[in-house]
Parts: sequence; C-alpha cells; structure tokens
Amino acid sequence: MTLSVGEIAPDFELANQHGEPVKLSEKLSEKPVVLVFFPLAFSGICTGELCELRDNLSVFSDENIQLIAVSVDSKFTLKAWADQEGYEFDLLADFWPHGGVARQYGVFIEETGFANRATFVIGQDGKVVETIITAPGEARDFTAYRKALKLF
Repeated sequence: MTLSVGEIAPDFELANQHGEPVKLSEKLSEKPVVLVFFPLAFSGICTGELCELRDNLSVFSDENIQLIAVSVDSKFTLKAWADQEGYEFDLLADFWPHGGVARQYGVFIEETGFANRATFVIGQDGKVVETIITAPGEARDFTAYRKALKLF
C-alpha cells in the first residue's frame, strides 16, 4: 500500500552518489524534503525528469526545501549519472536490501525490480503533505511540484 498524505514517512538511511550516508530524519531536522523515487538511472524518462528537476532546482531552494532522489541503482551508477548530467542534489542508492526503502513507501514494483515514479513531499514533522504518483511509464508533470511546494 502506497504511503498516503497525513502518514508519517518511514525514516531510513541510504548512501548517496558520493558514498555518504543520508538519513531522512536528519534532513528533516533542517527543512522539508521532496523525496523523488525513480526507476533507473540513464533511462530516458528518468533522465528527462531529473534534468527538469536540475534545471528548476531554484524552485526548491527558494522555498527552503531539500530535493532528494532515490532509485535501486548502485551508488557507483548514480555517481556516473550525476557527473554526466550535472545533478547537484542527493541521489540515494536503494540498492541493498534491493528496493527496501521503496517497499517501505509502497512504490516498489516486484515484477520489474524497481520503484515506480513517485514523489513524497514531507514536512519537518515527518508527515507526508502531498504525493505525486504516476502510472508506470508516465513522467511526472513539473507543475505538480510547484503546486505541492505551495503547501508550505
């Protein structure tokens, strides 16, 4: 079951593309978080979506909100992709246990072995204030992010 608005976001710790541990609760102690699950690095729709986030990073920073992306890729794959595309936000490796965090959020697709495209906007109290979830194969519309950020 996918995590819903009003529920407490499960805490987790994963390595980012630089191998540094990133813990959700620590990030939330600083400011709200937009947590973006995506299927796979280097894939067409995911690259398009994350490049749009990269190109609009000021939308998040202007609202004092942190952007964090998560996939089942290894930290090494995420580092290569971040370097290639110029991503300056955390890309977290939900590599082992494979898709463990995506499962906690209810967005892991067993048949494919990776997460659906799902975004959770999380307030500093740890509660989910908005979700953006699309059907497999469908990109998220950036206007949904703008609308979600207005909730703060």
